[in-house]
Amino acid sequence: MCHAMVTNNTESSDHPLHQAIAWFLQRVPDQVKTKLFVRVFNHLVRGQTLVDRLLELDNRTLALRVTDIPCVFRFRILNARLRAVDQDWSDVTISGDLRGFLQLVSLREDPDTLFFQRVLRIDGETETGVHIKNILDALEYDWDAHFDAVLAAIPVAANGAKRFMHLARPYIPGRIRDGLGILNL
Repeated sequence: MCHAMVTNNTESSDHPLHQAIAWFLQRVPDQVKTKLFVRVFNHLVRGQTLVDRLLELDNRTLALRVTDIPCVFRFRILNARLRAVDQDWSDVTISGDLRGFLQLVSLREDPDTLFFQRVLRIDGETETGVHIKNILDALEYDWDAHFDAVLAAIPVAANGAKRFMHLARPYIPGRIRDGLGILNL
C-alpha cells in the first residue's frame, strides 16, 4: 500500500495515536499493561450485553499477543470480569501486529475479515476461539446502559451523563471517533 494512502488512518504506523500506543507498549512491563487493560475493560463493560456472553467463557484464559512490539496481555475470565494472570499459557491466544488490533478497535475492519486475511490469528481451543470471534462480531457499545450501571445509585447523574454524551457526540473530533469506533462515540 502506498505510504500516502495510509497517513490518515488511525492504524497507520505514522499516525500519532499508533505511535503513542506503540511507545507505551514498548516501555511498560506486560504485567502492568495487563492490569491496566483489565481495569479499563472491566469498567467499560459495566451495563453492556457483552457481560452475558463473557459468562459463557467463565474460567477461560485468554492472551492477546502484539507481535510487532512484542508484548502479551494474559487474563482469565471469571464471573464475566477479566482478571490479570501471570502464567505462560492460555486457552486461546489472539495474535497480530498493533495495526491489526487497532483496525479491530477502530472498527475499520470487521473481525471476520481480520481473521480471514490472517491479520489477526486465533490459536488454541477452537470452540473458545470461535466464541470469542463471534463476540467480537456482535460488539455494540451502549453508553446509556453504561451510565445507568455505573451511576445506578444516582439516577439523576446517570441521566445527566447520558444527556451530556448525546449533546457532546457531534463535537468529538472525527479522528477520535474513528480511532475508538468500538466505543460508539
